[in-house]
Amino acid sequence: MPSPSTALSSGRSYGAKNVWHVMSHGYRDPDIDSTSSHEDELESAVNKAWDESFTNNDNLVFGTRDPAVDLSKLHPDPVQIFRLWQIYLDNVNPLLKVTHTPSLQGRIIEAASNISKISPILEALMFSIYCTSVSSLAVEECQSLFNCPKEDLLMRYQHGCQQALLNCSFLRTNDRECLTAWFLYLISLKPNTLPQSLSSMLAVAIRIAQRMGIHNESALARYTMLEAEMRRRLWWSLVLFDTRISEIANSKTVTLDPTWDCKIPLNVNDSDLRPEMTKLPAMQGNTTEALFAVVRGELGEVIRHSSFHLDFIAPALKTNANTLQSGPEGEGSELAKLEGAIEDRYLKYCDPEHPLHLMTMWTTRAQLAKYRLLEHHSRCSGSPARQTDAQRDAATMHALRMLECDTKVMSSPLTKGFRWLSSCHFPFPAYIQIAQDLRSRPVNPQARRAWDVMSENYEVWFSSDFLQDGPFFRLFTNLILQAWKAYETGPKQFENMFTLPKIVSSIRHTLSQIAQPEQDAAPTDDDPPKSNATGPHEMDWLDLPTPPTSSTPMPPTLMGISNQNLLLQQHGRGMQDDFAMPGPQGYFSMPAQEAMGSNIYQWDWTGLGGQPGWESF
Repeated sequence: MPSPSTALSSGRSYGAKNVWHVMSHGYRDPDIDSTSSHEDELESAVNKAWDESFTNNDNLVFGTRDPAVDLSKLHPDPVQIFRLWQIYLDNVNPLLKVTHTPSLQGRIIEAASNISKISPILEALMFSIYCTSVSSLAVEECQSLFNCPKEDLLMRYQHGCQQALLNCSFLRTNDRECLTAWFLYLISLKPNTLPQSLSSMLAVAIRIAQRMGIHNESALARYTMLEAEMRRRLWWSLVLFDTRISEIANSKTVTLDPTWDCKIPLNVNDSDLRPEMTKLPAMQGNTTEALFAVVRGELGEVIRHSSFHLDFIAPALKTNANTLQSGPEGEGSELAKLEGAIEDRYLKYCDPEHPLHLMTMWTTRAQLAKYRLLEHHSRCSGSPARQTDAQRDAATMHALRMLECDTKVMSSPLTKGFRWLSSCHFPFPAYIQIAQDLRSRPVNPQARRAWDVMSENYEVWFSSDFLQDGPFFRLFTNLILQAWKAYETGPKQFENMFTLPKIVSSIRHTLSQIAQPEQDAAPTDDDPPKSNATGPHEMDWLDLPTPPTSSTPMPPTLMGISNQNLLLQQHGRGMQDDFAMPGPQGYFSMPAQEAMGSNIYQWDWTGLGGQPGWESF
């Protein structure tokens, strides 16, 4: 199997023609060296003219710049700046690699000594680093380190980042660091922002990146080795985050497709990349500082060209696809070969006691299991025949593998600083596959292992004091309880085969705890009418100099399911009467009749597994 990183070496051209060059092509003097310098100068002049013609259009996202805001007062003191920088280096930078530590650290040290003289772009980047650093911390950890509530600190730095981005005209920028600041700011919004809204803002970042040309190697060839490599890192990180948010937002338009040719990042340390270098650095082993970004890039490079992936996002692009599911499912399939290649090239060299290595190992394996599950259902959805027991066993095996790998990530104290990213990948597709199989085959060969694996994963996601209610949680718990009910009401000879799984007992306990306050707070005829006030917590938002753009935490809604009303009409039978799902006509209740239908192909498998507010788990 060819290396994933060489998947694009087919001679296909990905760079779009430049209109300035082609218009001047027939008028060049053949006696003069054929260069594009004149056309480039003309293009730059036109772009500059547009910039100077419109001066008040940078307020499309954040509104009008607030001239009364003194950004120097929103910065933390130098000691806190260095603490936030170190948190960024520990928790965020290893996973994204969108900043170059050797060249940036000195600039931050210098800036911290003279806050009022920071350049606009560096200031925006610094505020975005503050934002992601705080966002990566647990609530208790933030309070302990900074003696300030996480929510308040994050709001302060996000407000500063907004003003700093406005100061450097980020919507019209061609500067990589300015785009990086916008990207990091958007990442910090993830926990409390509706995925559809965040996806729209990421589309702005993608469009800026495409205008800058960081997605095409022909454009990257104009830059120094260091700058080109940092642009590749930024593009891949942006694409993978945008793809995940688009999945959660139930958007079919994702950027992880075969229409661009940006190479995956080099597997090198930051110290190997220097501003003055004119040749690419030699590879420094299999496990560098960029390991996580590189392996994710290797996996994404193959997936974006795969037929089954394009089935879910853009079937019209399948003419550019590599058919990964041509052979029978199993050890000989192309995805199995990809898994073997990544294991041999990277994962077998990882040290499980190293936080980044552990994160890379189990996150990659979980992703591979998810893709094999998606491949399975993409293939089977095209057949009118019911799946055989062997096919169901194979699908459930992938789902169990996905949960086991996810449990490794979520349960290890080594990956605590990386939970901000792990929390975007709740393995809901695996739960759906396993629960559907258990409902139709309560005592299948993998049933006992399935209940154990689900219980272990549930425990690391849902703490013992978890009491967050909402439509998504009700959907999830109903799915599990219906699967157990199928066993409880099954044939008598299976009656004592399994003990009550921990996941079932935990869910029942949580639901009873949630129900108790509702019963205690049930209104009586003597109760006064409820006020429309938002409560004391909401009042904190009004204390800011300008309204924040990171929206107030939204109530959870069902994400990643195509046509929610149709799904609930056709496959929602069995939801509890009190389970309400938001729709265009408001909220409606589900009749408690039959369990969820067995036709799982109406579910959008690519999107399930992320939820606003689940970062608090």
